[in-house]
Amino acid sequence: MYVCSCFGVTETQVKQHAENGACTPRQIASACKAGTDCGSCVRRIQAILGRGACPRPELVERPELVELDEAA
Repeated sequence: MYVCSCFGVTETQVKQHAENGACTPRQIASACKAGTDCGSCVRRIQAILGRGACPRPELVERPELVELDEAA
């Protein structure tokens, strides 16, 4: 499914950029231009990034928090 029709960027591409380290809409825009023309896809990009496409830094830096979250 296309996320950005202005530049033909798909949801899969956004997720791939997130896996490669782009964790904000601005970083996604730098990677593939999505969100830089009309801007209608920015909320969709935010939603994709908010659904685990990019790990939360505090969990990466403090793995003990993952165990607490899983136990809850």
